[in-house]
Amino acid sequence: MFKPTPNPPDTDPANSKAFDKAADRILDHYLKPKPSKPEADPGQLFTVAHGVDTETLLANLSENLASANAMVNDLAFDLEGPRRHIALGILQLIELSGLLANRALDNVEARQPR
Repeated sequence: MFKPTPNPPDTDPANSKAFDKAADRILDHYLKPKPSKPEADPGQLFTVAHGVDTETLLANLSENLASANAMVNDLAFDLEGPRRHIALGILQLIELSGLLANRALDNVEARQPR
């Protein structure tokens, strides 16, 4: 069975290049969108939002240290020997850091008018 096919359309090489550029531009627009804001450093997993006041940062630091204190405290009393001494040393560093954070938080609160 013979099926007649139409002749392919004539292609102008100059028009073809313009068409290819337009097609690439359209595909790039949809398939490779440009980021609306600069991306963070790919080597940095966590970031702190810009514009957060010092009091909020210190309050969160204090809460994080309290959580770490509770976890290490629980762990230290399940251990024995040198491992327990290491855990208690870490616990002491967390306690001292918590005291420093709380004092800094007190200083920040004292400076702000209420």
